[in-house]
Amino acid sequence: MVRAIQMSWIAIIDYGMGNLRSVQKALQRAGGDARIIASPAGLAGAEKIVLPGVGAFRDAIGRLRSAGFDKPLIQAASGGAPFLGICLGLQLLFDVSFEDGRHAGLGIIPGQVVRFDFSSLVGQRLAVPHMGWNRISWNGSCPFLAGLEDGQYVYFCHSYYVVPRDEPVVCTKTEYGLNFTSSICRGNLFATQFHPEKSQSAGLQIMRNFVGL
Repeated sequence: MVRAIQMSWIAIIDYGMGNLRSVQKALQRAGGDARIIASPAGLAGAEKIVLPGVGAFRDAIGRLRSAGFDKPLIQAASGGAPFLGICLGLQLLFDVSFEDGRHAGLGIIPGQVVRFDFSSLVGQRLAVPHMGWNRISWNGSCPFLAGLEDGQYVYFCHSYYVVPRDEPVVCTKTEYGLNFTSSICRGNLFATQFHPEKSQSAGLQIMRNFVGL
């Protein structure tokens, strides 16, 4: 008897705040079976998880909690499941954000989320949000960046950035008025401030690396 081969699939978390279709299409182009999941029950059987997001931190964490996604996500990320956070999906992993007040995050990664403040810069006028193409510089080795070069250009759109408490989780940094953390990596968890789904060939390579775990 020939046994059917069970293929792993990827759950994209839908909590009403994210460019889900573009993330799904990018993962599919990378060879992944990516499905948009709107309830925690839909996570059953998923072997990889993607947490995307755009918009305000307060609204996002509130929707995650009201939908019941918070505990399953903490368990999955802490339990070693391949996990990808994108933009706001990176920020939500942290202890606290100071966007429009103080708001507790998922607490998976120790640290905080703060706003760009260029008021003390002399002779520079930098826009907020930080939007467009910029370089990522390696802070350490990370399997999710296999096939890319140090200094690779990727696409950003954000006004806040993460400040991890523990330096070893920092994967890349980017220069924009200051040298901020643009991605983190811990075990099978990888999260980016930039948008892989908008970063053309570099982003597609990151998606391939994630799918191939």
